[in-house]
Amino acid sequence: MAGDATVAIIRHPNVAGMFYPGEAPVLSAAVRAYVDAAEPPDLPAPKALVVPHAGYVYSGPVAGSAYALLAVHAEAISRVVLLGPSHRVPFRGLAYSRAKRFLTPLGTVDVDRAVYETVADLPQVRDFEAPFEGEHCLEVQLPFLQLVLTDFRIVPFLVGEATTDEVAEVLERLWGGEETLILVSSDLSHHLPYERAREIDAATTRAIEALRPEEIASDQACGRIPLNGLLRAARRHGLEAITLDLRSSGDTAGSRSQVVGYGAWAFV
Repeated sequence: MAGDATVAIIRHPNVAGMFYPGEAPVLSAAVRAYVDAAEPPDLPAPKALVVPHAGYVYSGPVAGSAYALLAVHAEAISRVVLLGPSHRVPFRGLAYSRAKRFLTPLGTVDVDRAVYETVADLPQVRDFEAPFEGEHCLEVQLPFLQLVLTDFRIVPFLVGEATTDEVAEVLERLWGGEETLILVSSDLSHHLPYERAREIDAATTRAIEALRPEEIASDQACGRIPLNGLLRAARRHGLEAITLDLRSSGDTAGSRSQVVGYGAWAFV
């Protein structure tokens, strides 16, 4: 597995102060408000979550619905496998960083680096730092995890071009038990009129609830590739997908002339 020669031990935040507050007290209060505003359904502990990754003013209320459910079952979770799309760097497969910790304004989050050895032999997996530079999709999940969970480590991956089966194969290796949560970071439709976005996002929701990755196209979710891998794995494990929230930036902040869709799902 080839990687970069020089790698930081701590990966510093890329979008603190832009996508979310850069000051710890303000950030903590914002995350807490999003979580407290949600009313989680009475569900078992989720094995997986799908959560949006836009700026908090836009997607924070939707993300809060997923993390409010997680908070109910927080004590059982000690490892979070994070997957999200690479927005800035195209590449083949799934990439991980050699960093030992990820930093947010709320402190550091340790990486469970030993887990990478369980997928080191898979050809679609490699250490590759470049996609993590400037990327936001995993970073914006960390403050929520820091506020909701107590003692945990992360196993972060950015996903480039990969097949559904290639992603599912990695998830099978990392599935673990009740201590492991799988979290896919994805927004839905992008820059469509409000009503058209509602139609497309509703179709995406039906595909997710039916665990049918073949029905989700590239323009329906920016994190389609990791999402579809999760759907394939969830079907194999007999999980049920429950919609927790489905809105757009036209519901939370901003104009309805062009919106981005956001959804949150729990797999139980």
